[in-house]
Amino acid sequence: MVPHLITALTGPINELEQRILDSMPAIERWFRLEWMEHTPPFYTAVDVRNAGFKLAPVDTDFFPGGWNNLTPAMLPLAVQAAQAAIEKICPEARNLLIIPDNNLRSTYYLMNLAQLGRIFNMAGLNVRIGSISADIKKSTKIDLPDGDSITLDPVVRTKGRLGVKDFDPCTILLNNDLRAGVPGILEDLHEQYLLPPLHASWSTRRKSTHFRCYEEVAKRFGKLIGVDHWLMTPMFEPYGVVDLQSAEGIAALVSRIEGMLTKVKKKYKEYGIKEKPFLVIKADNRTSGNTILSVRDTKDLEAKLRKMGAGLEAGPDPLELILQEGVLTNERVNDAVAEPVVYLMDRYVVGGFYRMHAERGVDENLSAPGSSYVPLAFAESTHLPQPGVRPGASAPNRFYMYGVIGRLAMLAASYELEATDPDAERYD
Repeated sequence: MVPHLITALTGPINELEQRILDSMPAIERWFRLEWMEHTPPFYTAVDVRNAGFKLAPVDTDFFPGGWNNLTPAMLPLAVQAAQAAIEKICPEARNLLIIPDNNLRSTYYLMNLAQLGRIFNMAGLNVRIGSISADIKKSTKIDLPDGDSITLDPVVRTKGRLGVKDFDPCTILLNNDLRAGVPGILEDLHEQYLLPPLHASWSTRRKSTHFRCYEEVAKRFGKLIGVDHWLMTPMFEPYGVVDLQSAEGIAALVSRIEGMLTKVKKKYKEYGIKEKPFLVIKADNRTSGNTILSVRDTKDLEAKLRKMGAGLEAGPDPLELILQEGVLTNERVNDAVAEPVVYLMDRYVVGGFYRMHAERGVDENLSAPGSSYVPLAFAESTHLPQPGVRPGASAPNRFYMYGVIGRLAMLAASYELEATDPDAERYD
């Protein structure tokens, strides 16, 4: 099913599509050279927004939990990418242990685990799922609505290794973003490969670090194909620790918001964009769905911020904010607002789907209760564009563009992991 784009077949997004198609050999060579210098994250999901005048990532997840949304036609790509990733890290690997999120009540999430297990099993690995949740005290089989089932085993730590009963893996795959902090059981695993590394988790990660890396990547990419990198980049500013309990703290934040809105309005004017710009205020040091406020103007903003401060969940660390240019989504599936989500493993785009929300607007966060997480796949491969077709008229070309933006975000993620690696060698 192809989404319905309500944008006209003119404007910067189609110019961007044409530039990307015309530059395809240069783009693929550029990525190839980048991956010779940088190690991609093991797996990644990128939320992309198509505003009609720009196409940009708004969130990058190092622990994607929607693998069940990939259709059977996409599985061969995922299996091949898994084989390539494992071959680079541990060619002799035989056993893989998946560490899931501690919240195991979601059937949707459990189906994601089952699909991940299938992918790596078909890639040639014995797979077990080992939970670090205190609620899993013995081997627990759970039946799933599609007739499948999964078994969760309690994780056992012995000296420098992690496993489950009668199963010793050489590789451990985290599907848990560790937002509550890194438990001791996962630390100092020097004898096994832990993927992604602990510094990819929300215990240390900052969205602003990722978008700083993305901006650097997008500037170089924009220069390569001859376009303004803003067409692929949401403007952002890290705000740091915020005080929403005092009038001074709120006034300081309002002033910064006004300043950034002015910058975005200037860019809209440059491109003749008639839409009203907006900002998204996010938690910089917490997961994507936490503390999101859309701001189009500063009217009544102080009252909204006070309300937001009063409703904040207490976290292990002081709240840090990032101010980010909001990107509209002009895509629809069955009349519901939709955004493409690109799934990647190693350096490959393996598929994607649309996240939909019938009750959310074009400028709102769609990763919220009520989202439709149905296996609604991209109708065409992201690898096979159709050069020569007019811009905006070809779904394969649009999906290829999604894949390019997804890979730019994945490359930025590799820069981010290098910059935040606590064990990296430093040279002055």
